[in-house]
Amino acid sequence: MKLFEPTSFGALRLSNRVVMAPLTRTRAGEHGIPNDLLVEHYRQRAGLGMIITEGTWPVQEGRSYPGQPGIETDEQIAGWRRVADAVHAEGGTIVMQLMHGGRVSHPDISQTPRIVAPSAIAAPGQTHTATGKADMPVPHELTTAEVQDAVQGFAQAARNAIAAGLDGVEVHGANGYLVHEFMSPVSNTRTDQYGGSPENRARFAIEVTTAVAEAVGADRTGIRLSPEHGIQGVIEDDAADVRATYTAIAEGLAPLGLAFIDVLHAEPTGDLVQHVRRTAGAPFVVNSGFSALTTRDEAIALVDADHADAVAAGRPAIANPDLAHRWEQDAELNEPRPELFYGAGAEGYTDYPSLAEVRATV
Repeated sequence: MKLFEPTSFGALRLSNRVVMAPLTRTRAGEHGIPNDLLVEHYRQRAGLGMIITEGTWPVQEGRSYPGQPGIETDEQIAGWRRVADAVHAEGGTIVMQLMHGGRVSHPDISQTPRIVAPSAIAAPGQTHTATGKADMPVPHELTTAEVQDAVQGFAQAARNAIAAGLDGVEVHGANGYLVHEFMSPVSNTRTDQYGGSPENRARFAIEVTTAVAEAVGADRTGIRLSPEHGIQGVIEDDAADVRATYTAIAEGLAPLGLAFIDVLHAEPTGDLVQHVRRTAGAPFVVNSGFSALTTRDEAIALVDADHADAVAAGRPAIANPDLAHRWEQDAELNEPRPELFYGAGAEGYTDYPSLAEVRATV
């Protein structure tokens, strides 16, 4: 079964093709500094072919959640260095997801005077601040010059991640955060070169990924996309517009020679996702399990049928630190505890037993 065979994505070496999906877990404290909990959590999962970290903010203004880690300060870089060292000591590969939250934030969370977005349109609903729920605020619309500042913020964060010893980076272009906000005509009503046509709305994702690739090497750079996800007010329900937008993105990424492209979509074998794969021409990771858990059989079939080069799993990797080993052995799995996904402590984070620990207690 190819899922359990090693492979290479650019400069990244994967011991198998089971990838840990990026998973927000809010354990990094008030100042976003990776601590002992994060070190242990990622160390435990080093047997996965590649770890993609939780979304990590490149600049304070882009912080979306209390307890979310950053990669901006010397202290954050040092904290991530401990994580990378622990994963490498176990023979693992780890890349950092760079996540600017855009309008999905609140000044009480970011501790900055404003939050930013492509357009001055609030995300729907409410968010959780340290003091309780609050309505999503209307963001500051980035000027054309400020868009370039945001691009450079990603590039510097990528340099910081590599300086911290991580093997690569993934641009978060999905799930309704800043890069994704530029892609949809619902969240992006700009009239400059970053708005209007599908090609213009694709521009920011391409420029960010290009700048990151130039900063740390395309062979250490990936991007996550989630076409048609319809989350956090980034609506993509016009099929023709979606295809045009993601075709433009894929065509803009194709010349870069990226390490990988990572797509979250309910139908990874469908025409849209496979069109993005063919057009971009990079090693391809798929993740179908947002509304339903990714299963072992599905992951094996996706890789064996050449619909993907690797499969990312989220909740199974939360609950099973040795997921790749369990899947290879077709062994029993721990059940996730969703009520503990977000928190500040070890419970539901580093206390899921390995298969060996489970069997030792039987």
